[in-house]
Amino acid sequence: MSRVLIIGAGGVGSVVAHKCAQVPEVFTDICLASRTVAKCEQIAAQIKRPIRTEQVDADNVPELVSLINDFQADLVINVALPYQDLHIMDACLETGTNYLDTANYEPPDEAKFCYKWQWDYHDRFKEKGIMALLGSGFDPGVTNVFTAWARKNRFDEIRTLDIIDCNAGEHGQPFATNFNPEINIREVTQRGKFYENGQWQETDPLSQSRIFDFPEGIGPRKIYLLHHEEMESLVKHIPEIQRGRFWMTFSDNYLNHLKVLEGIGMTSIEPINFQGQEIVPLQFLKALLPDPGSLGPLTKGRTCIGCLISGIKDGKEKSCYIYNICDHEQCYQEVGSQAVSYTTGVPAMIGAMMILTGKWQGQGVFNMEQFDPEPFMEQLNLHGLPWVEFAGDLEDMKL
Repeated sequence: MSRVLIIGAGGVGSVVAHKCAQVPEVFTDICLASRTVAKCEQIAAQIKRPIRTEQVDADNVPELVSLINDFQADLVINVALPYQDLHIMDACLETGTNYLDTANYEPPDEAKFCYKWQWDYHDRFKEKGIMALLGSGFDPGVTNVFTAWARKNRFDEIRTLDIIDCNAGEHGQPFATNFNPEINIREVTQRGKFYENGQWQETDPLSQSRIFDFPEGIGPRKIYLLHHEEMESLVKHIPEIQRGRFWMTFSDNYLNHLKVLEGIGMTSIEPINFQGQEIVPLQFLKALLPDPGSLGPLTKGRTCIGCLISGIKDGKEKSCYIYNICDHEQCYQEVGSQAVSYTTGVPAMIGAMMILTGKWQGQGVFNMEQFDPEPFMEQLNLHGLPWVEFAGDLEDMKL
């Protein structure tokens, strides 16, 4: 009997609630909480089994502690904003409750993210005898598990790792983001970063690109080098990696809009005074843009996210490409969300399942690649994110 508290009622929170409800043998009791309880109630009304809904301010540690204790949660799934990670971890420490999230901490006043803030909780979680699982989304998350599975089953040593994320979907809006606009734009507009020969190298934002031919009919797309958090943990826990990079596709329309908005200061996180009131331009822009949750019924097409890996096996060089393709319309039919929310929410549920069933155990703070990838990979196939190991010629896929 396991009681799970989900904090956050956006697109991802909705998927997590739906998918946990589909596995009653693991998630016997579910509570969905958010600052806006009406969002929780709307999601709960879509789910065939009863779940509890509550209002909570994820920045308020005493409120979080009170709710965790009242619900007697075995695990907290944090799908709120990355700014709130540390507050929720503090509440889990105080109550002795296991913790899981899908994205690492970001300070609200600086466009920067890294794992150090959360890794610094390791000793305190260990002393409390509880576990924190970081980054149990798709990227980070499934991509970490793909890499760990390849290291276990296909390589004696990994030399290069390229994580490649393609959203080949279309929503018909002039400009919109597929997840929280504030987080999305902060991520895309910061400097690029990759790992090579033991050093981190930086690039100007979106200054490096390649053409990658995606499988199963998606075809050639332009991919751009970004800094993404999972590379930081992967090169720490698989230190043989000599080069690690993260790539993502963007349409010309998206980039043209972003360039204009950045040029006029609308993507800034520095507060300005407007008619006697202090506002943050990016937060104001977020209020103007379509809610990502509203894109579900509009979005058509597929995503393709995977890991292109090269290394050594039995003294010989080899490569492999492991990926998942997810259809936006099929996701909407199942849970009322588009594929970007689905590909994050399903792994959050599976990560929670790994903890609550004892498949993944530990005391302290952990990343996904630190555990046996096999049970997680099995559940991906059962819960809507089947993975594929590319069987064709990888020579033309080299980046």
